[in-house]
Amino acid sequence: MSLLGVQRHGSGQPLVWLHGFTQTKDSAHQFRSILAGTNELLTLDLPGHGENAGISASLDETADLLADVLPVEPFMLGGYSFGARVALHFALHYPSRVSTLVVLGATRGIPDAHEREERRRSDEALASRIEVIGSDAFLDEWLAREMFMSLPNDPLERAARSCDAAGLANSLRFAGTGTQRWLAPELPDLSIPTMAVAGALDPKFSLEATSIAECMPNAVATFVAGAHHAAHLEQPEATADLVQGFIRQS
Repeated sequence: MSLLGVQRHGSGQPLVWLHGFTQTKDSAHQFRSILAGTNELLTLDLPGHGENAGISASLDETADLLADVLPVEPFMLGGYSFGARVALHFALHYPSRVSTLVVLGATRGIPDAHEREERRRSDEALASRIEVIGSDAFLDEWLAREMFMSLPNDPLERAARSCDAAGLANSLRFAGTGTQRWLAPELPDLSIPTMAVAGALDPKFSLEATSIAECMPNAVATFVAGAHHAAHLEQPEATADLVQGFIRQS
């Protein structure tokens, strides 16, 4: 089992960006275009998505799959939401291969085992619904959630969404937040320069960004003004500026 299709744009020091749930390597086109102006930007479809929809993998397994296809020399790593959780796991598995870490809309997971199991059951119910109604109807429901209500109407972004219902369902089953172990005890050992980013209008993940920064020895929390969860889609220029500025400082 191997991940397919690493996509490269731009030139300079390599920066890997990992997409969120329902997205693909072609998502966030404005944000990616700005980053590719200063770096060689590498993207790929994560398990359950795009051309890798047929691969099912846990977060730890995904980290190992990425290790097989990403550069061996240290690179800058970033990700959004699901991709940010994958990025944290990769950094914990392979810290010597990550020079700088940026996580947007990340979470350390759920500390309480009972609440974690409740979330796993919720993710399973959502996975079953995707299989029943299909990917198009599910994407309509997913993007109608309050956290995405302020996304711009961009046909290119909708076209870049993953459309494999079975893949999306299995992504939730194998790598949803309910499957994720509580990472807080491990993050203090991760000394990689890290920026935890959240939309300033996303209170849950703003608190999480602050907590991530506080528990890591070389991390900062940063907030994108006027943005909710998908800050890099709502405010692509401002979010890219924050990422590029942190890279320069690091």
